[in-house]
Amino acid sequence: MLRRIKSEPTGPGERAAPADRPGLVESVAGWSAGNRTAAIAAWLLLVVVAVLSSSLFPGEQVRSTDPGEAGRGQRMISAQNAGDSIRENVMIRAGEGGTPATRRAATKDLVTALRAVPDAAKDVGSPLGADGGRWVSQDGTADLVTFEIAGPDAEFAAHRQTAFDAVEKVVRQHPEARIDQAGDSSLSSAVDDGIKDDMRRAETTSLPLTVVILLVVFGSLVAAGIPLLLSATAVAAAFGLLDTLGRWVPFNSAASAIVLLIGMAVGIDYSLFYLRRIREERAAGRSVQEALRVASRTSGHAVVVSGLTVMVCMTGLLFTGVDVFKGLTLGTVLVVGLAVLGSVTALPALVAALGDRVDLGRIPWLGRRRTAAGRSRIWTAVAGKVVRRPLLTGGLAALLLAAMALPALGLHLQDATQIQSLPRGVSAAADAGARMQRVFPGVTTPARVVVSDNGPEARAAADELHEQAAGSDGALREPITTVPVGDMLVVRVPLAGAGTDPESMRALEFLRERAVPATLGAVRGAEVAVAGRTAMPYDFTRQVNARTPLVFAFVLVLAFVLLVVAFRSLALPLVSIALNLLSIGAAYGVLVAVFQGGRLESLLGFNAYGGVVSWLPLFMFIILFGLSMDYHIFILSRIRERWTGSPGGPDSTREAIVGGIAASAGVVTSAAAIMVGVFSVFTTLSSIEYKMLGTGMAVAILIDATVVRGVLLPAALALLGDRAWTLPGRRGRSAGRRETDAHAVDRQTYGPSTTRA
Repeated sequence: MLRRIKSEPTGPGERAAPADRPGLVESVAGWSAGNRTAAIAAWLLLVVVAVLSSSLFPGEQVRSTDPGEAGRGQRMISAQNAGDSIRENVMIRAGEGGTPATRRAATKDLVTALRAVPDAAKDVGSPLGADGGRWVSQDGTADLVTFEIAGPDAEFAAHRQTAFDAVEKVVRQHPEARIDQAGDSSLSSAVDDGIKDDMRRAETTSLPLTVVILLVVFGSLVAAGIPLLLSATAVAAAFGLLDTLGRWVPFNSAASAIVLLIGMAVGIDYSLFYLRRIREERAAGRSVQEALRVASRTSGHAVVVSGLTVMVCMTGLLFTGVDVFKGLTLGTVLVVGLAVLGSVTALPALVAALGDRVDLGRIPWLGRRRTAAGRSRIWTAVAGKVVRRPLLTGGLAALLLAAMALPALGLHLQDATQIQSLPRGVSAAADAGARMQRVFPGVTTPARVVVSDNGPEARAAADELHEQAAGSDGALREPITTVPVGDMLVVRVPLAGAGTDPESMRALEFLRERAVPATLGAVRGAEVAVAGRTAMPYDFTRQVNARTPLVFAFVLVLAFVLLVVAFRSLALPLVSIALNLLSIGAAYGVLVAVFQGGRLESLLGFNAYGGVVSWLPLFMFIILFGLSMDYHIFILSRIRERWTGSPGGPDSTREAIVGGIAASAGVVTSAAAIMVGVFSVFTTLSSIEYKMLGTGMAVAILIDATVVRGVLLPAALALLGDRAWTLPGRRGRSAGRRETDAHAVDRQTYGPSTTRA
């Protein structure tokens, strides 16, 4: 047998290395394949230890706090361990055929019922008490009754049920009255129940969908099960470690859903990259061990680089200084890192152990065709036309994405209120809250003024807020209520507007800048903070907007550096970043047009409120920039392999581009189909935040895997020519010619070269 002079290129941006000097990824994967039992056992042991690690570190999970003044008020309440103010609101109106007397009779019975359970309901406010006019609507057609659900925390659930039973009893006694209840506890429960139902639906829908797509992609049960196994174990290990690290880093349920989604996506992607390349090499006549070696040197190296890119991009969220992003960053870095580790250790060992049995359980009519892993005829034709006329095709594609991005110029960041987050008819509490908001604006989402003093001076200052409300030109509304919480006061001030819209934000500014400094802010020695469901998104958005340029700069610079190191080129990273920004901009435009503009309301089942959730654009930028690098690096590495082995000239460059696109199109399309399918499931959920996330991510990935990678990327590479693959002042094509003889030896010794696969 001829001695091997040079082996295949080592991956993205790496020229062939001598066979006796394998790279780190190849060495690790080679050891795993040669010691398959030890590698698989070590991976399973790591997963088990990670899952059980939380039992070794007892303690409570740390909770995240909001940024800004809203977070300060939250911390003031939490620091004294005296519970919190949980207030419910009940609106009573006359039903069809009813009269004002009917309404007032129901109000009296409700107040009596609540006062009959003083251990459960306290501080009852109603039109029957002092200054009762504050609890009557401006048109005089509705009464409002408010009450606190009493603590302590251990008895809160029982007290809540007792108070709610009292309200329900009055509802049954007065069928001629229209009685709606919405407040802190009822609305929070409705949203929490909606999220739990959404997560169950997402899990039960996305997993079967993923399985079906994997079966179609691989054509066999065993091959389709490998990506699921790697993803499931990586996600399980990540959540085990997160449960342990949650003692120090805040991590919430919303972040859990996102980490689960990303973990499954990257785990399946990395397995697809590996298995697809192994099948290509096996089809070219290589042994299992040789196919694993080539796959680890090429696809394995691309997996490591893309995984590092995702992790580095995610750390950009830490620059926001927002607590909730810390857990999300940690969770994503952990799950991606574990998926990368599993793909270069457990996956090669498992494939080596299975050998040709990886294709067991072939699906009729699919198995034989899918195991071949050939070139895509469709993308071969598309890429061929693009490289022949790159300026025309690339220009048209760029104009299309630019047109799609135009609506993003009118992007308005605005969080949904609890009422707006759920579509009508999903929750009785949300529907009741929407009706109550129209009659008593701000009462369901009032500002919460937290005062560190509950003495006579503070109470007198709180009473002065009524005068401020009267002179606020409608910015501050009634009823304003004051309750002691431990050694503090919590003053609830209803604000004009829907709760998170510009009118509410102006009312919040009036309260913070004028009303509070003139009243509670003048109390000697007292610390005052304005929190609540309007203040939280206000402070969150201000901080995120202030830090967004820093996050963008961090991600773009580091992505540029990583791509320069990986591909030894300046032009290629710049083009890559520009293409990513173009696809993300198009996704932003679709998001604004659909949700902010209210298009497709009936189809997607949501109620537009004139904005896009404030955290979503930045989060989408981070996630999409990282995830899109999976496809990007994988495709570029395949093109680079062909370019370095080609004899030179424009024709061979175009052939390398078409060949790389065609060879990688199958796995990229499959991986994108899985992610688009999973994210599309989110558009069917009830919460508008999840609908926005699912729509934005699905559209962006679809655009990225088709228009960007199939048209814009080959067009840009064709226009750049050899300059795409070299640093300024270096002649990369001569190196490519020097490698040609080595690839000829490869073809004689091992069969068809991977550069021609």
